[in-house]
Amino acid sequence: MARQLVTDRLILRTWRIEDAEAALGVYGNAEVTCWLSPIMEQVLDLPAMRLLLRQWIAEDARAVPPVGRWCIHRRDDNDVIGGATLLPLPPDNDDLEVGWHLHPDFWKRSYASETMFALAQWAFDHEIDELFAVVHPDNVWAAETVRLNGMEWAGETDKYFGQTVQLYRLRPADLDRLAPRANLPPGFEAK
Repeated sequence: MARQLVTDRLILRTWRIEDAEAALGVYGNAEVTCWLSPIMEQVLDLPAMRLLLRQWIAEDARAVPPVGRWCIHRRDDNDVIGGATLLPLPPDNDDLEVGWHLHPDFWKRSYASETMFALAQWAFDHEIDELFAVVHPDNVWAAETVRLNGMEWAGETDKYFGQTVQLYRLRPADLDRLAPRANLPPGFEAK
């Protein structure tokens, strides 16, 4: 089971069924799920979200740390603002991906960076040698977030989901918020 992780502004904890309405605000939002396809499609209604949460809770109960799924909520008001993951990448489940999914109202507030940093620390505390972020080529904000947290561009690949994505890698020595920012892939400019 995923351990609760606490940052300055956030608590990352196990999902609960009662989180379904807030989770639907994230995973039912096309602005979020357009970046998650083909892994996950937009959740259409509350019953579907409850079913998905049940699945995630069951998977999380069987997961071996550091693998897991977390609900992200703010410490100051307990609002659920998104979800986060550390999951093996297909097809061979050899590589571990860090991911975050925030409601658009909470974009550009550094919550993604705070979440990613906490998950990376968690993974490296469990003797993981490297983490990956798989970023859609047009998702400049995700690329910016991973670079701000020290991830290095590792190239383009279609290894994981049958579509070309940008691959970023983080190793324990790279996890330094004060380190110089990594370069963007060629032709990939932040907006």
